[in-house]
Amino acid sequence: MAGNSYGTLYKVTTFGESHGEALGGIIDGCPPGIQLDFEAIELDMARRKPGQSAIVTQRKEPDAVQFLSGIFEGKTTGTPIGFIIPNTNQKSDDYSHIKDNYRPSHADYVYDQKYGFRDYRGGGRSSARETASRVVAGAIAKQMLPEIKINAYVSSVGPIHLETPYQDLDFSKIESNPVRCPDEKSAAIMEEYIRDIRKQGDTVGGVVSCVIQNVPVGLGEPVFDKLHAELGKAMLSINAVKGFEYGSGFSGSEMKGSEHNDLYHPDGTTKTNLSGGIQGGISNGMDIYFRVAFKPVATIMQTQDSLDNKGNITPMTGKGRHDPCVVPRAVPIVEAMAAIVLADFYLINKTY
Repeated sequence: MAGNSYGTLYKVTTFGESHGEALGGIIDGCPPGIQLDFEAIELDMARRKPGQSAIVTQRKEPDAVQFLSGIFEGKTTGTPIGFIIPNTNQKSDDYSHIKDNYRPSHADYVYDQKYGFRDYRGGGRSSARETASRVVAGAIAKQMLPEIKINAYVSSVGPIHLETPYQDLDFSKIESNPVRCPDEKSAAIMEEYIRDIRKQGDTVGGVVSCVIQNVPVGLGEPVFDKLHAELGKAMLSINAVKGFEYGSGFSGSEMKGSEHNDLYHPDGTTKTNLSGGIQGGISNGMDIYFRVAFKPVATIMQTQDSLDNKGNITPMTGKGRHDPCVVPRAVPIVEAMAAIVLADFYLINKTY
C-alpha cells in the first residue's frame, strides 16, 4: 500500500490499523530545539479521542502517545520523531458479521478488489482511527509555528447551519460544548439533533470551518503546489470528507468581478478577503479560511442490503460503537492537517 506519507520537508508517515496493536507515525524534518508542550499534545488528542461525550462513539481509548525517538530533555533533536499510540479497547467480535460482507459506502469492497485481502475489524487501515497519528504530528507542527493561530469549529450539522461570520465568533467557546460550535444557541440545537439521529439508529454529516490567522506572506508554491491546493488535498485525505472550499468558495462563482475583487490598503492588506488569504496559490497575510464537508458515517444501526464476497445481496444491520455524527471529533483533525501543511510550506519558504 502506497500513500502513507504526506509532506515534502515536514514529512509525516503514519502506520497501524483500527484493531491492531497500535497506531503510530514518524515525523521527518522537524527542526531541532523546539521545546515541546506535551500537555498541548495530550489536549489535542483528547479532543479527537472516542468516548469523550454522549454524542460520539463510546469506544474508550486513552490515546496516550509514547514517543520513541527525536526528543531529548523535552526538545526536538532534529532527528525523526517516532511515536506509537497503543490500542487498548478493541472489540473485534463486533465486526465478525461483516467478515464476508461489504458494508454500503465503506471501503470494504474496494480494498478487497484492490489488494485481494482486507482487515474487516473496524475497517483496518481505512478506519478514521488512523487520524490519531495525524493529530500528534499536527500538534507538534503547531508548536513549530507559535505565531500562527488555527481554529476549527463545527459550522453545520445536517440542515442546521451557523450563519454568523467567523469574525463575530468567540473561538474560546469552541470547547464549551460537545458539538464544538462556538455559538451556544446553535450548539444546543445541533446537539439535540444528533441525539435524535442516534435514537433513530441513523447518522448525519456536517461542516467544519477553519480560520488560520497571522499567516506570513509568501507560503505556497505555484504552479502545482499552491497553498490552497495542498490544503484541499490534506482535507480531502481525511476520512468521510466530501467537499472543500476556501475563501468565497462556490458562492464566488455567482459574483461579478467588481464585487469579488479584494481592493488594497497602502500596507498591502485588503479591504475585503474573498480570496480567503491566498492569491496565486501564495498566502497574502490575510486570514485563511475554508470549509470542509463531512458525509454521514456509513455504519448505521438499521438493516440495509449489503453485498457479500460471493456476489449475493444480503441484509445486514450495523453493530459496534460508531459516531452518529463525526464532525465534533473531526475539528482537531482539520486543525492538525492545516498545521502540517503550513509547517511544510514554512520550511520550504526558508530554503529561498
